[in-house]
Amino acid sequence: MTVDATMHVDLPSRRDAVLDWIQMLTGAGLVLFMWCHMILVSSVVVSPNAMNAIAGFFESTYMAQLGGPLIFLVFLIHFVIAARKIPFRSRGQQTIWKHAKMMQHRDTWLWVVQAVTAMIILVMGAAHMWVVLTDLPITAAKSAARIQTGWWFLFYMVLLPCVELHVSVGFYRIGVKWGVIKSDGRKKAKKFESGLFTIFIVIGVITLIRFFTLS
Repeated sequence: MTVDATMHVDLPSRRDAVLDWIQMLTGAGLVLFMWCHMILVSSVVVSPNAMNAIAGFFESTYMAQLGGPLIFLVFLIHFVIAARKIPFRSRGQQTIWKHAKMMQHRDTWLWVVQAVTAMIILVMGAAHMWVVLTDLPITAAKSAARIQTGWWFLFYMVLLPCVELHVSVGFYRIGVKWGVIKSDGRKKAKKFESGLFTIFIVIGVITLIRFFTLS
């Protein structure tokens, strides 16, 4: 008697396709938001007044009051949809870890990096958004005071690389998954991804130091 090797394999459904599209769109939206967010916050390096002017514009147009909760909602939707592919049980985690070490495939490790950073960002990112959105308006002085108090500087020094890793890897994996980045272009795309990560990490660290030294 022959056994159909695919009899226990769950074939992708239309629901899976829709969820993948939502995951991709929310992920791409969050990538763009984080890049814009980093650029806008880093305006404090130029001048605290520049950051206050930008923040004031978002306040006066109600983009901060409405956009902040909307981004948080998109953040939660993206996590919930992406979480369906993350093993939460220890047995599943051990299997993923074992396979990643066995295959020694960079893209597999990138998925592991995304899964781990997602868990960190879920907790720390939610805490950051809660603190900021419950203490509007946003000003350079408030941000500096927070970073200069307690463990917040270290908090952001952990959150920063996690976010930038997740964003740069996510940007690359979206391109690969949806066929924008072809097999022969992966090497160049990985270099581009590494470059983006380095640029935004440098900008982020300089911005944090500026807040920490702002009087």
